[in-house]
Amino acid sequence: MRMYYVGVDLAWGHEKQSGLAVLNADGRLVHVSAQVHDDAIVASLTPYVDGDCLVAIDAPLVVKNATGNRPCETALNRDFARFDAGAHPSNTGKRELSSPPRGARLATTLGLDMDPASRSRRRAIEVYPHPATVALFRLGRTLKYKNKSGRPLSLLRSELLELTRLLEGLRDSPLPLLLDEHEAWKALVAQIESAERKSDLRRTEDQVDAVVCAYVAMFAERRPAMTTTYGDFTSGYIVTPTLPEGHRPSPRAPRLLEQPPEPTTDQNDHVRQAVQTYASMQPELRDATDRFVALVTTLLDDAGINYLSVTGRAKSVASFAAKAERRAAGTPAYSDPLVEITDQIGVRVITYLRSDVTAVADLLRDQLVLLDDRDMGMETAREGRFGYASRHLLVALDPARSTPPAYETLLQRRAQVQVRTVLQHAWAEFEHAIRYKGTIPQEHVPDLDRRFALAAGLLELADHEFSVIQDRLQASAVDQSPEPDVADPRISPQNLATFLAGQYADAGWSRTDHYAWVSGLLLELGITSLEELAELLTSVDSSAINARMGYQYPPGAVRRLDDALLAIFGTRYLELHGNAHRKALLRTRLERQRTPKQSADR
Repeated sequence: MRMYYVGVDLAWGHEKQSGLAVLNADGRLVHVSAQVHDDAIVASLTPYVDGDCLVAIDAPLVVKNATGNRPCETALNRDFARFDAGAHPSNTGKRELSSPPRGARLATTLGLDMDPASRSRRRAIEVYPHPATVALFRLGRTLKYKNKSGRPLSLLRSELLELTRLLEGLRDSPLPLLLDEHEAWKALVAQIESAERKSDLRRTEDQVDAVVCAYVAMFAERRPAMTTTYGDFTSGYIVTPTLPEGHRPSPRAPRLLEQPPEPTTDQNDHVRQAVQTYASMQPELRDATDRFVALVTTLLDDAGINYLSVTGRAKSVASFAAKAERRAAGTPAYSDPLVEITDQIGVRVITYLRSDVTAVADLLRDQLVLLDDRDMGMETAREGRFGYASRHLLVALDPARSTPPAYETLLQRRAQVQVRTVLQHAWAEFEHAIRYKGTIPQEHVPDLDRRFALAAGLLELADHEFSVIQDRLQASAVDQSPEPDVADPRISPQNLATFLAGQYADAGWSRTDHYAWVSGLLLELGITSLEELAELLTSVDSSAINARMGYQYPPGAVRRLDDALLAIFGTRYLELHGNAHRKALLRTRLERQRTPKQSADR
């Protein structure tokens, strides 16, 4: 059944803009917009609230007191005012709240139950973004993106962009928020980046706040034990993620993103400082992550190793904070979170076969500095059970090697590279998604644990069978004579793959697109048939080439052919159009091929 989490940053006045945002059950943004009048708001939200929904509204829903604060605001302010996240007074003495507040009228029009204790399928709750961001992101004080006297445009813009970065970082949290693929969100961030007037920002901040509200709705539904409701339905209430125990505000001073927090000796302050420092590092970490992904992809492509995908992520602030706060036997798990939490930069390589997992690990060990290597599947197997299987490698660049300029900024950084097969990945993603939905009744947990273990065992068997299939196909390739395509002068990628499987029986498969690419190189060399290629390769001593290259990993079939062509054609091969992007790599390999074996040994 469909479920939507809706955020409404509702203006108290009827002529001011309100922000709207909608998340689906997976936390993926499906709508974000700004509207002014109630009929436009209702029209925009109706498609998402006709079924199961939770609508989080940043505006008073229940106001009964004639003056001062509502009891819920007083209670919330005791916790959050010191973070500059206190609530403004709501009372019927204010004209816009003297009759049923706008938020209550909107919820009534949409037919939503406003009781926070209700379990109705279609509900509305009152929320407040400022305390939510303090609790979610462990902020020392609220981000200052609201326009007030003395705040320059540059500060408002940088603070609002910081909020968008923090929200995007939730994609890697245990309760993911997926924003990056939504075109309207990307356009919204671009508007903030290019804003030249405060009014430009004002048109965007309501929508960003609406996204916060929508996420709070999902958080309240999925993480009730980590959510606090201040007040009640009788006198008014506000729902927000719970303030972490021991979390303290930053010293009151003008907030500069580059300014580190003042040091204290208290452990909670120590964690808070680490989290705030980590938050300020996010732009650099995202850039470093992209570069590590590019580096690993280049290494895999150059080695000709088969893989499905290479992706990366910088650990979100929320995930870092949760990990930094962990305790073991009552003592902090990390005395220095910024140093000891090693998966701040994460790269994931998905392969087809288990042998490719080993090949990737061997390649990274050979080309980078391997700081740690954990085979999680092997650890699980040693315990006599089936479950999570993945190879976790902690790597860094080798300062003793020459480093291309594009990767020089990575010399002082580490990355955790997870390598697993597509079936291992499917199990891990499904298990993670199910367990973090927070909807498994406790009485069903033992049975589901058993079923997850059974599924893991079946997938391990399937992985083994896929390897057997590859071995059989590769062995039979020796006896096959592929038919050429008379309409295309190139050797077809499929025929080339079959030929190379027989030519280099001890090499693994390469990526499908790599066969097509090297076929183009062969055409540039004037080689248009497998017969020509086979005759050409008889002039090459593959064993000698392998010895001089000193491989510590099994190079793929395309890499073996690439080495042979480089040895035969030398500098002419370097100058081919299809090699323009990798001349430096080929030049290094050519020098290695021409180095006497005793000098090449390592």
